[in-house]
Amino acid sequence: MLALACAALLHSQALGLLIQMVAAVILCLSFWLLMGQGGMVSFGHAVYSGAGAFAAIHLMRAIDQGLWWPMLAVPLAGASAAALLAWPLGWLATRHHSTMVFAMITLGLGELVGAGALMFPSVFGGDAGISADRGAGLDWEPNWARLPLLYALALAYLALAVLILRGYLGTPTGRLLQAVRENPQRVSFLGQDPRRTRHISFMVAAFLAGLAGSLGALFNEIVSPEVFSGQRSAAVLIFSLMGGLALMSGAVVGGVLMVLGSVVLPSWTPAWLLYLGLAFIVILWGLPGGLMPGLPRALQAWRRAPEKAAAWFVFALGLGALVEMTYQWRLASIMGAQLNYLGLRLDTAEPWHWLAGPALMAGAVLILYLRGSHRGHA
Repeated sequence: MLALACAALLHSQALGLLIQMVAAVILCLSFWLLMGQGGMVSFGHAVYSGAGAFAAIHLMRAIDQGLWWPMLAVPLAGASAAALLAWPLGWLATRHHSTMVFAMITLGLGELVGAGALMFPSVFGGDAGISADRGAGLDWEPNWARLPLLYALALAYLALAVLILRGYLGTPTGRLLQAVRENPQRVSFLGQDPRRTRHISFMVAAFLAGLAGSLGALFNEIVSPEVFSGQRSAAVLIFSLMGGLALMSGAVVGGVLMVLGSVVLPSWTPAWLLYLGLAFIVILWGLPGGLMPGLPRALQAWRRAPEKAAAWFVFALGLGALVEMTYQWRLASIMGAQLNYLGLRLDTAEPWHWLAGPALMAGAVLILYLRGSHRGHA
């Protein structure tokens, strides 16, 4: 309640980011159940968040036209629609034990649903999408009061998602999920059906993904077929891995990183995709289990060798300066020749300004080399 009260005092843009973070966290939690607990690598998870979003937007339009349904319960309807879609699609995807086969089937199903959505513009709105008013039937005026209420609703559904996850994993089927992931043959020898366990878990994950998609539809008030895209599914996979699928907290961090990386970072730099790719490589290279499982160990290592951590930080600053200068130079006709990099005014038309990034990188490499030589002599 204290966090909610503090957030209500924030700027509407900050509240909007928080709402998107809550929806992204629920989406990553659904993927954590699927891959982190069940070992099912899905390349089409956006299908179910998209199904929830479209179900929610159509229900919102129906409410605006006089249908009785509580607007605050729209996410439950969207989540149910996603679980219903997951029943036949999950039956197909979970037919084989192989992780690779499952991944390829989900990829194919995702492409199939995405292509089908474009074929029915009357249902999915085509490229323009479908819009609706989340305030239909509710006295949500003035407009500034809508976001605090929506944020409170998002937090309530996040709590519901956590309860559903913990409740399901406490059931006999949920407890079998990790055993099915490790050795489905042994589970079948015990008289249990591994496919049934995976199928039910698939539907639970789809329900949560639909819940996240519905919250996104409520916030954005518009949905387009782009929600089914493979890029959306890849984003869920990438950021969940960055957060760490071994822990539920890793899914929470992954959801926060998803919004920071896809909403905040693009507003800061045109090179955001490059930075995301580098961050993904660095995190999985240095912390194979993701941020949450590996960060405590990394912090201990940095405390033992602060100069090494500082050198890598300086190297990253230099690399960032070089990247920003390059992008500014390529887009000079649109953005101009000057840029502000961490408070420093850099000009691509000045040759010596190009030396700032390489100089920092060279200094960092020299520190690392000297440190390695010193340890070798010792």
